[in-house]
Formats: sequence, C-alpha cells, structure tokens
Amino acid sequence: MKTTLQNDHYTYRVNWSEEDGEHVGPCTEFPSLSWLSATPGGALNGIRKLVAEVAVDLLGSGEEVPRPLATRPLSGKFVVRVPPDTHRDLAMEAGVSLNRLASAKLTR
Repeated sequence: MKTTLQNDHYTYRVNWSEEDGEHVGPCTEFPSLSWLSATPGGALNGIRKLVAEVAVDLLGSGEEVPRPLATRPLSGKFVVRVPPDTHRDLAMEAGVSLNRLASAKLTR
C-alpha cells in the first residue's frame, strides 16, 4: 500500500552517519524516527514515507499528529539563562537592552 502525506511540511535533513556507514534521514517533528540508506535521496525518501505511515497510524488510532514546525505560530521570544555575573557584565558592555543586542546580532 502506498502511503502519502497531504501537505507534507515536516522538517527533514540528511546527514552522513559514520557509525552506521550510511546516510541517515531524521525528521524534527518525529524525533524517534529516522531512515538509513546508502544514498542521501534514499534516506530522504525513506523518512518521508515512514513519517507518512506513522501519521496515518496516529490518525487511525485517534492520536494527535505533530504539527509541522513550519506552520506553528511562534512568539518571537526565547530565554537564555546565564549566571547573574555574566548577565551584569553583558548588560554593562552592551549599553542597550540585552534583548535589543541579541535581536541585532541574530538578524544580521
């Protein structure tokens, strides 16, 4: 049975796995899944098919299917925790709010 996933907007990547001696294709939204193949294209095709099959199984059992990261609304906020002394040093060095400094550095 051929399984396809409508609007497949999931986040895939393909890496070489030295340990396995093959290319591995993981999916960010399904961290427990991956696919090994001798070729990068095979790893990508394999993980996409596997994700589609798992999504169909989840839907069939009434479970929630992860929403693609690309379509999730994000707040635009993230928190970085540093020791208080580091926070003070950074604030004094920055001369502006750390939020403004981080935003400026990240958007370059």
